[in-house]
Amino acid sequence: MEIYLVGGAVRDRRLGLPVRERDWVVVGSTPAEMRQLGYTPVGKNFPVFLHPETRDEYALARTERKTGHGYTGFETDANPGITLEQDLLRRDLTINAMAETPEGELIDPYNGEADLENGVLRHVSPAFAEDPVRILRVARFAARFARRGFRVAHATNDLMRDMVRSGEVDHLVPERVWAELEKALMENTPARFFDVLYGCGALARLFPEVEPLYLDRSPREHGHGDSVLPVLEESVKHGRQPDIRFAALVCDIRNHEAAVFDPAQLSALCDRLRIPNAFRKLASMALQHSHRAQSASTLSATQQLELLEDLDAFRRPERFSQFLQVCATEAGAHGLPDSSERLGTALAAARSVDAGRLQQQGISGKALGEAIRKARIDAIREAMQDDTKQ
Repeated sequence: MEIYLVGGAVRDRRLGLPVRERDWVVVGSTPAEMRQLGYTPVGKNFPVFLHPETRDEYALARTERKTGHGYTGFETDANPGITLEQDLLRRDLTINAMAETPEGELIDPYNGEADLENGVLRHVSPAFAEDPVRILRVARFAARFARRGFRVAHATNDLMRDMVRSGEVDHLVPERVWAELEKALMENTPARFFDVLYGCGALARLFPEVEPLYLDRSPREHGHGDSVLPVLEESVKHGRQPDIRFAALVCDIRNHEAAVFDPAQLSALCDRLRIPNAFRKLASMALQHSHRAQSASTLSATQQLELLEDLDAFRRPERFSQFLQVCATEAGAHGLPDSSERLGTALAAARSVDAGRLQQQGISGKALGEAIRKARIDAIREAMQDDTKQ
């Protein structure tokens, strides 16, 4: 029985990056022996176990044989005779197909270290084409390492194009597409994810709402030239929250001069990819209200209150704060003035209205609601006057 550190931990250590997770491959063992040693089985399709103390994942070395379409269409073999090199051969990229012995000695049968040094994302073997999720993973790694100059190898891009032409990419299930997109949105250069998908032809199949932006790369107004996803690119400056970055992407789609992207189309996109409701709601707010919010200084006190009500700002102040971040990001991406922060001041003023005091004055029922609304408008108007004085 031999145990090796594999995959991302080996890659990231050689890149000088922090290692967050450690995965291990066990050669020469069986499920029964692993259970005897106290490991907890967790894998359904192949034998994976949790270490009794560290809870790291330990997988028996295995090979895979394609039996159907999609990422589930595989038959695995994890018999004790499978070698480490055979296990590494089934992995996606050479930079993920390296291993280390317990003493730290590198085992690199597929030249992953050289590809790390040269910044190349290269498939390990033709078996790459058997799993369409790998197209998304390559795009995601490109988004992660774009600042280090990593590029997709020509042969790997050709293989990905073949997977698109053959229809293999069409067997991706929505949950996996969304899972990879959410991870990509948190990477250092999320726009690169879409660049790679466009380059291999998968963008039209997976994200048809985004493809028109790539088909028209002519310089646009506001000085962002050839930038295809300027709001998403700008969002990188403001943290890694994937829901804010998704809303930024939706703004890019809506802003494209040849696109018609309305709430119904956003809903269809979210339904298709099973996108969580928190992402959907923030994106919908940005789609419908960001431009009006960016011009808050031109709105009357009544209009500001109506906008706050449309944004559900009184009940959901945290999401409202995220919405303001999206507004500022979008305006910054296009070099436009942004007065959306005034809505924060308006909300604070409106929330200062004491409904209890109005009730003490004997106001109730429908009249109370009208009085609260009037008091909120007055409070916002007063706050606007204070801003003007400053």
